[in-house]
Amino acid sequence: MKKFISTLKNIWTIEELRNKILITLGLILVYRVGSFIVLPGIDPNKLSNLESSSSSGMLGLLNAFVGGAFAKASIFALGIMPYISASIFMQLVTVLVPQISKIQKEGESGQKKINQWTRYLTVIVTAFQAAAYIGFLESSSQGALLDAFKPYFWVSTVFLLTAGTMFVMWLGEKITDKGLGNGTSLIIMIGILARLPQSFMQEFYAKETAGGGGLLIFLIEIAAFIAVILGLIVLVQGVRKVPVNYAKQIVGNRQFGGARQFLPLKVNAAGVMPIIFAQAIMFLPTIFAGFQTGGKSWAVYFTSPTNGVYMIIYGIMTIGFTFVYTSLIFNPKQMSDDLKRNNGFIPGVKPGQPTTEYIGTIMDRITLPGAVLLAIVGILPGIMEIFGVTQGFATFYGGTSLLIMVAVVLDTLQQIETQLLMRQYDGLMSSGRIQGRTAAPGVTGGI
Repeated sequence: MKKFISTLKNIWTIEELRNKILITLGLILVYRVGSFIVLPGIDPNKLSNLESSSSSGMLGLLNAFVGGAFAKASIFALGIMPYISASIFMQLVTVLVPQISKIQKEGESGQKKINQWTRYLTVIVTAFQAAAYIGFLESSSQGALLDAFKPYFWVSTVFLLTAGTMFVMWLGEKITDKGLGNGTSLIIMIGILARLPQSFMQEFYAKETAGGGGLLIFLIEIAAFIAVILGLIVLVQGVRKVPVNYAKQIVGNRQFGGARQFLPLKVNAAGVMPIIFAQAIMFLPTIFAGFQTGGKSWAVYFTSPTNGVYMIIYGIMTIGFTFVYTSLIFNPKQMSDDLKRNNGFIPGVKPGQPTTEYIGTIMDRITLPGAVLLAIVGILPGIMEIFGVTQGFATFYGGTSLLIMVAVVLDTLQQIETQLLMRQYDGLMSSGRIQGRTAAPGVTGGI
């Protein structure tokens, strides 16, 4: 405990680190305050139907990412998600289109062009999502829309939601530039964490009122929750170290190279993206929920996390998307060329194509268990709900929410630890440095 307090004092004595933390907290406070500002023309006292309509499914996931702003009809109702969608699209286009990939490799100027195109695409995506959100408001919040404001509601809401998303995007960029970094990921994490205290208390009251050893069951649930977090930390930070030797070079009287290093290959290189893709695809069939089969809607197999068919389909899709996304972002050929260019080689493997095949084979082998574990993480909320955990608290046992929280917290701790070690202070962990995450290309830092 004394060491922890001493570390906090060291953090506060470093002016640059202190300013970064204060700026980050200030910008996050602005974001949270904006999440409670209701759109003009909406009566906030009549939004109960909207909250119940956005409590589950894909809308529930979106509401979780924006910290409940979606259900509050806030000016930040769409949050940072349109920017995330635009960034994912640009990331995939960069991989698939050689011309854009060439622009990205131009260095800082090329990256600026990609970022600018992403911002333009964000405006377009936000405008379309804002129009869809207005339709959802009109159908789900009966009586909440004021009659006197109806003629102006469409125009004002589209502009406000677009401006709100662009402002949140600006906050994320400022956190990245002036704060602790990973601004977009931090904003998503804060939105998710905002729901945790309420979900925690709901679960506590549910078990307390149930009686019959309810408090003991609650303690078991908390222990299981901690165990899942520890397992996710292992999944996020797990790497396979491939030994790499560098040839010796003698220049004049000095010798360079000859060092033995490791090539870290991540067990979960795809990050949270496979789960996001799987959830998006699972949501599409609900559009056709009106079709009935044998008197029962087949859409339940795509909307109910507690349904066995849902879990199987969701798990298979997560595993498949893990392999697909890893193949898109991981290039063993480029890695082999980089090793050859720097006079590096893997012991016992010839440079060139054999090295490419060797790295690719190892990546395929470690991706399989990573994909299976990721699928288990994805279906854990449904499993916990079957065991009697309330729906709100069950979402924190796995899925996108918990994976993003763990990944972002580890990244933030690494940022602070790096600042401490640069100034010859002890790190946050007495056992050694926090292992850094090499995030997949994208705006979310592995989101």
